[in-house]
Amino acid sequence: MNSFLWYFLAAIAEIAGCFTFWAWLRLGKSPVWTVPGLLLLAFFAFVLTRVDAAWAGRAYAAYGGVYIVASLLWMWLVERTAPDRWDALGAALCLAGAAVVLLGPRGR
Repeated sequence: MNSFLWYFLAAIAEIAGCFTFWAWLRLGKSPVWTVPGLLLLAFFAFVLTRVDAAWAGRAYAAYGGVYIVASLLWMWLVERTAPDRWDALGAALCLAGAAVVLLGPRGR
């Protein structure tokens, strides 16, 4: 599986896991919601190690761009609030930055 798919899977797991805490603390849901959230956050950490990068810091830095795009998709699909043009522009810039960090030539 290529890095982008691992990143996207990690982002969905992290966002869903964090959202369980949001639902509990901000939306008045039961604290039981956090149980699957903790499992999702552990799964997120595992999945992020599958990314093809020599250094953890570089993998995490590049993940940031994918996380931003996935967060806006979550807002749109789950929270039913469409991103605006500034969200889209910011996400595109972050994704471009993530690509530079992950794929840039390193003189090896």
